[in-house]
Amino acid sequence: MADPSAAETTRLLAHEPSSDASSETSSLVSTSTGTLSLENDSSHQQQRREYGTCSSQAVISDEEANKPNEQAAIKPPEQQKYSNAFIARVVISLLIGQFTSNADASLVMATHSVIASEFYDFEDSSWLFISFMLAAVATQSIYGKLSDIYGRKIILLICFGLFAGGCALIGVGQSLSQVILGRVISGSGASGFGVLCALIITDLAPLRDVASWNSYMNVISTLGRSLGGPIGGWLADTVGWRWSFLGQTPIFAVAMLLCYIVLPPLTSTPTTANHEEGTELKDSRLARVDFLGAFLLGAGVLALLLPIEIGGQKVAWTHPLIYVSFAIGTVLLILFVLTESYVAREPIFPLRLLRNRDLVLCYLINCFQGAAQLSMMFSVPLYFQVAGRSSNTVAGAHLFPAVVGNAVGGILSGIWIHRTGCYKALLIFAGASAILSYALLILRWNGDTNWAESLYIVPGGFGTGISMSAVFVALQASIDPSDRAVAASGLFLVMPVGAIIGMALSSAAMLSVLRRTLIPRLVELGLNGLQISEVVKQAVARVDYLDEAPPRVAKAVVESYIDGLEYSHGM
Repeated sequence: MADPSAAETTRLLAHEPSSDASSETSSLVSTSTGTLSLENDSSHQQQRREYGTCSSQAVISDEEANKPNEQAAIKPPEQQKYSNAFIARVVISLLIGQFTSNADASLVMATHSVIASEFYDFEDSSWLFISFMLAAVATQSIYGKLSDIYGRKIILLICFGLFAGGCALIGVGQSLSQVILGRVISGSGASGFGVLCALIITDLAPLRDVASWNSYMNVISTLGRSLGGPIGGWLADTVGWRWSFLGQTPIFAVAMLLCYIVLPPLTSTPTTANHEEGTELKDSRLARVDFLGAFLLGAGVLALLLPIEIGGQKVAWTHPLIYVSFAIGTVLLILFVLTESYVAREPIFPLRLLRNRDLVLCYLINCFQGAAQLSMMFSVPLYFQVAGRSSNTVAGAHLFPAVVGNAVGGILSGIWIHRTGCYKALLIFAGASAILSYALLILRWNGDTNWAESLYIVPGGFGTGISMSAVFVALQASIDPSDRAVAASGLFLVMPVGAIIGMALSSAAMLSVLRRTLIPRLVELGLNGLQISEVVKQAVARVDYLDEAPPRVAKAVVESYIDGLEYSHGM
């Protein structure tokens, strides 16, 4: 028989959530009712889940409450290990890297046409995004495990160094292939930023406060995305696009110095229980890394994504390369499953996690949000460059309403979760908000867009901001604390995968419709076959062709671009 006082404490905790506990309406995919409760010890390493509704109190039966040494016997949460002032200093030290890396994302969105056109290869401009995302996909899965073994701090510093080196190579690149290589290196580093910053905050703060701290990071990230486009466009119009990348290198040097000084060690986990903390050998640490699993996962995903990017553009969908790539990707992923199941001592991604329905749903939400977000960031500046003949600066500035909506959505989401502990309704609302935005773009962005109609992208950014905060908390609340790093790595992996798919499909749809609708328009203008072929070639190669084309031809090209972008929004 359990101590009556313990049972009474259990009932009180069930009815009176503390400031360090979090409650949720229900399992994300469950129709049953209940409350999710979280408790944190000094390391925030204990959590507990029951099912119920947020509007009604969780009820623990007397039989459950009287069972000793079981999950129903909830201990009062202890005081958090780190003060809010200390956590704030850590977050501030992370902001420079977050701001600059997000500014880089929108900077490329606003200047990709200028960069590719300088090398007379606008048709391949999407590779400036795709190469970055492919590199992120290939390296994403390993950072969570490496940070568990070597600590968050050193791995984050390595990521900063990779990103800065890639930016330097882009700035001095003499061909589009060299620029793309720089994007690959930068993407390899950037893939660790999100997951490592999120894990650092999760390590330091109670889970109920994680959304609030992440919302501050999201505001700075959003500010970076909002300023990156105009700044990048302005630099491209004045001193040239190269300095927009070269200038990031010293900024990241400062970010590395601050993180080295401020971040706590957040020590790694020993390889075995026989090793005392801090005494394990370096080679034993390295042996814990599932490099084979990471390689098979990254290579398999890349092989499956490659046909999506090149199919219908570089090669026909019936080309043998398409089938071979799909086959190789399938085989590699099968080998990955076998490796994780039977070979890996510490899997890079434990497959048992996929039995968690809430985790799978979080991954799907993040994947679709990534696809929609990058597609919008690609198409919006291009629309205003084509339809309004806007400069790079102005075209990039048109992303500002979306990123403001993103920041507001992230802040409100963090406040809501902190006060109520509920996040399921937020995720539903986020999806509806994004759908509304894309529907308005399809219906109203037809070439003559006024300032009010340019704000139709706000709901899309607002929904993305809500989703980014809520999904991470939903994921962390649904798993065991020991799986936080690998589960978070998976969450941040599916977003670039979705972004690659969304970007490739949107670009393919836009270019396909552009070609298909432009040819009949040029025929009506009386152009012959050779002239039509040349116009189509120039139209898909570089945007500034509109400044050189005869007025009636330029009008036809603009109309076809708008048709293509409408299909892109629909994707």
